[in-house]
Amino acid sequence: MTVMTKLPYDKAYIEQFSENNNEPDWMKSLRLQAFDQASELDLPKPDKTKITRWNFHRFKHVAEGERITSLTNLPPAINDLFDENNIPDNIVIQRNQTVAYQALSPELKEKGVIFTDIFTAIKDHPDLVQKYFMKDAVTVDEHRLTAYHAALMNGGVFVYVPENVQIETPLQTVFWQEDPEVALFNHVLVVADKNSSVTYVENYISENKEEETVSNIIAEVIAHKGANISFGAVDYFANGTTSYINRRGIADDHATIDWALGQMNEGHTVSENSTHLVGKEASANARTVTVGSGKQTQNFTAKTVHFGKDTDGQILQRGIMKDNATAIFNAIGKIEHGATRANAEQESRILMLSKRSRGDANPILLIDEDDVTAGHAASVGRIDEMQMYYLMSRGISRKQAERLIILGFLAPVVNELPITSVKEQLKQLIERKID
Repeated sequence: MTVMTKLPYDKAYIEQFSENNNEPDWMKSLRLQAFDQASELDLPKPDKTKITRWNFHRFKHVAEGERITSLTNLPPAINDLFDENNIPDNIVIQRNQTVAYQALSPELKEKGVIFTDIFTAIKDHPDLVQKYFMKDAVTVDEHRLTAYHAALMNGGVFVYVPENVQIETPLQTVFWQEDPEVALFNHVLVVADKNSSVTYVENYISENKEEETVSNIIAEVIAHKGANISFGAVDYFANGTTSYINRRGIADDHATIDWALGQMNEGHTVSENSTHLVGKEASANARTVTVGSGKQTQNFTAKTVHFGKDTDGQILQRGIMKDNATAIFNAIGKIEHGATRANAEQESRILMLSKRSRGDANPILLIDEDDVTAGHAASVGRIDEMQMYYLMSRGISRKQAERLIILGFLAPVVNELPITSVKEQLKQLIERKID
């Protein structure tokens, strides 16, 4: 049976919200059209996961947060995201829907780099945002949740790197869901123009263990000809948040998009991460790590779609399941007709720590071209007792041996995060969940 969900908001609310944020007519029109479409669209249908009874409609839409005068005043959970004695030069902290703190170095400003919250970008750079916002990477009418997102978008950031600009230090964003009932309909738009490069890292943090709310996150990542984008993320929504997260990239000729995603959510989660390799010799490297616990259900899809010749798409997924947690890992390599000499490789592995946990790894290759290379590997299992015996025979306790095996299992993704403090935070979250 399908459960019809109804938003506690109407078109008048959407229109007023847009006007309160001084949005241009095109944005207000997009919101209202999306709201109309939402009621006619179905929820997404992730493989082997029923989400019709999940909470996507009970939430508070707006909650302001206090501004931050100094990063030294942050709570430990946020402060740990920054390298000690090294305050980031390029950062945005969003507290609920308020930009609580932001900084961009004068050097990057002089080069024309834009790194700001999405509402400021819509007002100050409307033509540039409109050019990319839900046009090619993710569209409004894909399903009900993308339409909800467009209608209710209430936060996010915009990154634009001009042609030939190389950014050496990472841009860092923290999305802090402080109010336990507020929903995050965040839109992240990262655009790297021709022959430019950027590393962008984001963190999502919440603490709502009892109160119900929603995160509906979309990230669009556009790498123009010869551009390089490294996109890192650590998601940590508490078990009161139901999460839909869609991160999608488009890579042009000779462009590269690298993903390193740590998904540590404690509530039900559907996550999509896909890259369209539209240009010749475009490449993508998608790495995802997760730890499931409690009674949560998670569905992860990683996908590369090859359109251009000589493209390369790599997918690596690693997951740990404990307690009664369930996870579905789908890895899809799609090679379209005409994408000659494309290479699609994938590896998905799930380690289960309890008899009640469940994991399912599904390798999928869809190939419409002859002259290609493709391969896959998938495994679901428990900790190897021979490995445990080897470590314990050298004086290591069983608990410590299990910890070492788990950290080594997840290391290929964890070690790819480009900011040391964020990498350490992910390790702490992993240890907290497995303990």
